Amino acid sequence: QGTRDHAPAQAALRDRLLSAVVSCFKRHGAAAIDTPVLELRETLIGKYGEGTKLIYELQDQGGELLALRYDLTVPFARYLAMNKITNMKRYHIAKVYRRDNPATSRGRYREFYQCDFDIAGQFDPMIPDAECLKIVHEILSDLQLGDFLIKVNDRRILNGVFAVCGVPESKFIPACSTVDKLDKVPWEEVRSEMVGEKGLSAEAADRIGEYVQLHGGLELIERLLQDPKLSQNKLAKEGLGDMKLLFEYLTLFGITGKISFDLSLARGLDYYTGVIFEAVLLQQENEHVEEAVSVGSVAGGGRYDGLVGMFDPKGRKVPCVGVSIGIERIFSILEQRLEASGEKLRTTETQVLVATPQKHLLAARLKLISELWDAGIKAEMLYKKDPKLLKQLQYCEDTGIPLAAIVGEQELADGVVKLRDVATREEVRM
Repeated sequence: QGTRDHAPAQAALRDRLLSAVVSCFKRHGAAAIDTPVLELRETLIGKYGEGTKLIYELQDQGGELLALRYDLTVPFARYLAMNKITNMKRYHIAKVYRRDNPATSRGRYREFYQCDFDIAGQFDPMIPDAECLKIVHEILSDLQLGDFLIKVNDRRILNGVFAVCGVPESKFIPACSTVDKLDKVPWEEVRSEMVGEKGLSAEAADRIGEYVQLHGGLELIERLLQDPKLSQNKLAKEGLGDMKLLFEYLTLFGITGKISFDLSLARGLDYYTGVIFEAVLLQQENEHVEEAVSVGSVAGGGRYDGLVGMFDPKGRKVPCVGVSIGIERIFSILEQRLEASGEKLRTTETQVLVATPQKHLLAARLKLISELWDAGIKAEMLYKKDPKLLKQLQYCEDTGIPLAAIVGEQELADGVVKLRDVATREEVRM
């Protein structure tokens, strides 16, 4: 089916991963916003380019045409328009659904989590966009996934390139989705698809090729601003001006070492209007894994200024920029690394097990564990009236619980608890 169940160790790993992502989103002041799993079919159709054919469509008993959400961005835009919200910073972590061919080894499923962060509102150019890139940088650095690169481009620059190369406007989006394949296939294949399938002239394709194979930083932006053809195109000039500003902000954030201005980046979704970005892992740095896990991009996003207006009866626009963290792909990488290293993962966050060495002391355990819970301490006990002490300590070892709080007859008489470090077997009375 392309969905998955999780063993306790996998669930613990996912939990750890999601906690790291959420704490980053909260650090940047985002509020948690939820939208329904079901949307009207018409809300989703026509927003995803070639992805539209992967939408799960449903027919309601009342005859309404519904669909399962394909991503978290379009429902968010609908939410803003319906509630007349013009300003918001939000995050949303939830499942989305795609009728895709699953490739579980590459973290590709039909039901999977997305982790989105979005900034909606009318602000000065490139400040929110720079923050989104900073968030991607923070998360990928925190998770220690190895070397990564964040590719950045702008739809306006791309459209400007198509225009000066002689591509008719009606073919911008098809040309875009072909260019987007450049990270997977060589330029020759992209060129032949442009000419053979998308109907572009060979000359136009060659001219596009001169631009879309370029990548670099500020110096490339400066060079393109001086380009005799591109500098005459209004869209491209706007895009390059904003890109220059973005790089200035990213320099202040100290992250340009991991950022590449890449003209081949197109991102296949129809709703992007400005800056677009995608993060890729550069290599699998793990000797234990014989073949590197090829997982493609692990985060992506961009600016979508026109989407909210599509849902507003008066067409009022709310500029938005957002990023989605590819949590399933990251999870696949971490899972394989964990398996390769043979490391055991704690499946519980329990800090202490309440234990008794003799019989008939269930009441003492229940009183003590209640006190610990009320004090906010993560505690467990075995669900047996009279468990053997060895069994209780073995449970701590199996699950990785670091401490055992032991109350026996002697401890009760002395009004103390014996706290035992499970690993070192050291004990203190308190």
